[in-house]
Amino acid sequence: MNLPLSNSYKDLLAASEERILILDGGFGTMLQRLKLTEADFRGKQFLDSEIELKGDNDVLSLTSPDKVEWVHHEYLNAGADIIETNSFGASPIGQKEYKLEDFAYAMAKASAEVAKRAIAVKREEDLAAGKEPRRRFVAGSIGPTSKTASISPDVTDPAVRAVTFRELVASYKISANGLLDGGADILLVETVFDTLNAKAALYAIQEICDERHEMYPIMVSGTITDASGRILSGQTAKAFLNSLSSYPLFSIGFNCALGAKDMIPHLRDVGNAPFRVSVHPNAGLPNQFGGYDDTPEMMGEWVLRYAEEGLVNIVGGCCGTTPDHIRHFAEILKGKPPRKIPKKSGHILLSGLESLEVAPDSRFVNIGERLNIAGSRKFANLIREGNFTEAVNIGVMQAESGAQVIDVNLDDGMIDSEKTMIHFLNLLMSEPNVARCPIMIDSSRWNVLVAGMECVQGKGIVNSISLKEGEEKFLYRAEQIRRHGFAVVCMAFDEKGQATSFERKREVCTRMYRLLVDKLDFPTEDILFDPNILTIGTGMAEHADYAKDYIETCRYVKENLPLAHLVGGVSNLSFAFKGNNSIRESMHSCFLYHAGKAGMDFGIVNAGVLPVYEDIPEEERHLIEDLIFNRNEDATDKLLAYAETVKNRKLAGNANADILAWRNDSVENRIKHAMVKGIEEFIEADVEELRTQIAEPVQIIEGPLMAGMNEVGTLFGEGKMFLPQVVKSARVMKRAVAHLMPYIQASKKEGESASAGKIVMATVKGDVHDIGKNIVGVVLACNNYEVIDLGVMVPCEKIVEAVRKYKPDMVGLSGLITPSLDEMVNVAKTFKAEGLKTPLMVGGAAASAIHTAVKIAPESDAPVIYSRDAGSSASLMERWMNPKKRKDFLNELYAAQESLRHDNSQNKATVATVSLEEAKRQAPNLF
Repeated sequence: MNLPLSNSYKDLLAASEERILILDGGFGTMLQRLKLTEADFRGKQFLDSEIELKGDNDVLSLTSPDKVEWVHHEYLNAGADIIETNSFGASPIGQKEYKLEDFAYAMAKASAEVAKRAIAVKREEDLAAGKEPRRRFVAGSIGPTSKTASISPDVTDPAVRAVTFRELVASYKISANGLLDGGADILLVETVFDTLNAKAALYAIQEICDERHEMYPIMVSGTITDASGRILSGQTAKAFLNSLSSYPLFSIGFNCALGAKDMIPHLRDVGNAPFRVSVHPNAGLPNQFGGYDDTPEMMGEWVLRYAEEGLVNIVGGCCGTTPDHIRHFAEILKGKPPRKIPKKSGHILLSGLESLEVAPDSRFVNIGERLNIAGSRKFANLIREGNFTEAVNIGVMQAESGAQVIDVNLDDGMIDSEKTMIHFLNLLMSEPNVARCPIMIDSSRWNVLVAGMECVQGKGIVNSISLKEGEEKFLYRAEQIRRHGFAVVCMAFDEKGQATSFERKREVCTRMYRLLVDKLDFPTEDILFDPNILTIGTGMAEHADYAKDYIETCRYVKENLPLAHLVGGVSNLSFAFKGNNSIRESMHSCFLYHAGKAGMDFGIVNAGVLPVYEDIPEEERHLIEDLIFNRNEDATDKLLAYAETVKNRKLAGNANADILAWRNDSVENRIKHAMVKGIEEFIEADVEELRTQIAEPVQIIEGPLMAGMNEVGTLFGEGKMFLPQVVKSARVMKRAVAHLMPYIQASKKEGESASAGKIVMATVKGDVHDIGKNIVGVVLACNNYEVIDLGVMVPCEKIVEAVRKYKPDMVGLSGLITPSLDEMVNVAKTFKAEGLKTPLMVGGAAASAIHTAVKIAPESDAPVIYSRDAGSSASLMERWMNPKKRKDFLNELYAAQESLRHDNSQNKATVATVSLEEAKRQAPNLF
């Protein structure tokens, strides 16, 4: 993308070289001070809205722009260099819950206009006061929407998605165009909880830059959501950086979820980013009542450390921060030098849920080859039969056998390869053991490659493009691959055909390299050449130098095409020995040994059966190397004769042996192990084995299955598991319960329900966030609970109506933002007034055990249960639904809540506070 920089980009670059730039603070925090009413949100424009709009902050830019401008002005007076627009949810997808999607562009544009106006007013004020006004910037805020493109919302189908990449691109494009038309200087893709969503936003922005013939500064900020140190979709901080490493970013960083202190390790994780680094943390973690306690001075201690360690270029605040925080940051950072941006390492940075950095001194990178229809008969049959579960398991085995990158090729004349690629990759991405690895999307069809890229949040590799159809298509496809955030394999193939000799390989690779670098400024470290590993040992003289020429090409590329990498499909080498897998694997090991020394970095190979080079018998190695380097004319005949003597030799190792050692444990422990590890393969057989040994099948659910789920909840809470793993465990539970259901049903008396219980769930009024609630729904459904999901922004009366209609055993209330806590109290009061005794389970980022005990539970005649996370929801439901456990459960619940109320009242009694003015008046005179 060789576009001229916008004027605002040039100004921002200049400012960022001089100082650490100050971003503004929490927007919602300030709006809450104004105690806005529904009328403020509706204005004159939306008087007839059938949806309650309170909570839709973005609409205020249209209906109450003076309130929005006041917030901007407060932050500008506090010293902010950059103010964010009031447009976090101003996209069609973001506004869908309010039925205002047609106004998304207008909201975004108005938000930018209000911010620009606030800066203009501040400039005039500075001039009037005799101050030299400095350049300030408007950052167009682009939020993540409430949908995730990487996680399924459907418990029964991990391949389904609530939103597609293309839908996100279209939505983000409307938002970004509105922001730029309103005068935004920067586009800030923030609070990223799914990197695939962020990739869609970046793709849209790159298209807009093309259309406007100008490059705008792009900031990206992710959010670490749990104790495991990952974003919601499972990526580590380093994987998040790697995923976005090839985009033309101005800055990368983190915001929300964590306080200033807890941001430190994640800022260090992105310390090698070739971009500026931003951070705008919360004012600490939410306290028990949904508020934020970290004062400007408390946060300032850590903000100062950011600067002293050279970690940041841009600093601001998120939830709970105010102009006082921003003023303090501006004061303590004055004169502090900004972080120095390191030069690119030149290493290829890849990622799945975890990062993979390949440096010149890295060992050979093994690309698992078994998810390739052309290379694996077993995989091909499974795909054609529609047995995707077993097909995914092959990927799991590849990852557990040492594959660092997973190759996926679904080219087949008998299937719809594009549709199948989407379905299979979505399934594969729901399997954490595979999803942790970068993915190589492998196809000879361009539409299939594009479809694959739009399913993967990590930075993988596209295999492949070539000059076969000319330079124009080659360059277009390479640019599209970069815009999707992938590295690219360039096949040594041009208009004349496949390059087979060293001279032709050298010629084609050099030509492709120069086109990519000179025409596109393509990152050289993201270029992988495949000079074609071709079959040797065929008996044909023209094939005899194929292996040697490949190795020589590797050496040439490393010496003459800086930072480029080399890759090849190793199994091609030994096709002439098909049927003798033992000798084939030895050939692969010998070839990789020599090609690796010459510079080959990546090889598509079955790692599980690859022998160690030194373990191959010396005679065998000598014969193979004679063939590889074409050292004598009878090399093929000699190796063929030798191969017959080892035809029935076992392969290098049984990759399953250690992996399946747990199968020797007791059946109860096997079931628990499968739950915790998310292993579906054996669960029905194990459950059936245990069922024949016990009196009641429900005891299996209450016993090892719940023990496993409880451990999952504990591990998740401790940060030792992350969300995709929890969902995977929940699906194992689903399969186990599904197997037991016919037996449980048979043991039920007539009229009794076969489900474990029924729960009505809702995100409360004024809150549109539903991802956490949806995950809880998945976990509960997998535990055989009937889930009735009322959606988001659900008014209290609708919840009451659902309770009367469905007669649930529990009502689940979810809320992400602090005002949701007040609405939960309102629901409890309404239940009491209506005489409803249904227990409430409350959860979400805003909720806490002490708020539940002090504020909600006293307003209810029924139990009010706090669920800390998705992993604990099932065990809480099970204890409530089990008559044998309910009494103890309630006693523990009430005792714990009474203790919390007592502690809270004691704290209030012992800590007397006064106003700031009174504190200043009583200050001691020390002089």
